[in-house]
Amino acid sequence: MIRRFTEKDREIYIEMAREFYHSDAVLHPIPDEYFARTVEEALRSDSYAEIFLFECDAETAGYGLTAKTFSQEAGGCVWWIEEIYIREKFRSRGLGREFFRYLEEEKGRDVTRLRLEVEADNTRAVSLYERLGYEVLDYVQMVKDDPK
Repeated sequence: MIRRFTEKDREIYIEMAREFYHSDAVLHPIPDEYFARTVEEALRSDSYAEIFLFECDAETAGYGLTAKTFSQEAGGCVWWIEEIYIREKFRSRGLGREFFRYLEEEKGRDVTRLRLEVEADNTRAVSLYERLGYEVLDYVQMVKDDPK
């Protein structure tokens, strides 16, 4: 089951986010204060960030984090699927596919694109995303952290 995050989920979400950021799925860990900022933003409004929890066998099995933006190229709102994390014992049970189906049903008419990034060597995830209709973009992404 997929459901929206609430205040009572704060601790379990942060615990899982720490697990995710200490895994091979990311380039480097992030400071704990970033998790708290994400929680506060998601609780404040769903305008920029939303957290979804995955449940299986009456346990919290993982989470998904989305961010929202507008894209002229896409002709409307874009949901960035920022993170998908499923705890090891719950993998290969269809939770990832269920999350994507949930997003497609919930996105509304103003959302014209779902977008994500994935490590190229995460072949299981890449295969799932391609089966769900996602295409590889030829863009190179660049960032500048803390611009001043």
